[in-house]
Amino acid sequence: MKLITAPNSYKLDHFCVFLAGSIESDKAERWQETIINALKDNAITILNPRRASWDNSWEQSINNTEFKEQVNWELMGLEQCDMVIMYFDPSTKSPISLLELGLFAQSGKLVVCCPDGFWRKGNVDVVCKRYTVDQVDSLEELINKIKTKLI
Repeated sequence: MKLITAPNSYKLDHFCVFLAGSIESDKAERWQETIINALKDNAITILNPRRASWDNSWEQSINNTEFKEQVNWELMGLEQCDMVIMYFDPSTKSPISLLELGLFAQSGKLVVCCPDGFWRKGNVDVVCKRYTVDQVDSLEELINKIKTKLI
């Protein structure tokens, strides 16, 4: 497995999965670690937008170099990867994940896990049904969906 975190550059030479979904640093569980640990022995590239050097005080503005770099890294990764998995943590609002769901619902490469309790689960379910986005009920099922693509 090759793990690449934002904002590091990369070259995609294996099947690539982007870990989209809840990141809100003080609220979201660190679900990305579960996915990474489960796939560590596979020939796969994982793009993880969870940035170790993220600073919550950064102004979220196109004029902020670090912020703009992060957003562009994420958009490029979402566009270039083979598969996007998206997890909505019920303890978060995840507005950017909702935006990304809208952007990539018609991409054919999205798998979504939106457990009961997520504040906009109904919206997520309707979008997924309308655009035939594959939905699963757990992180384990997300992992299994990735593994089936590697076979």
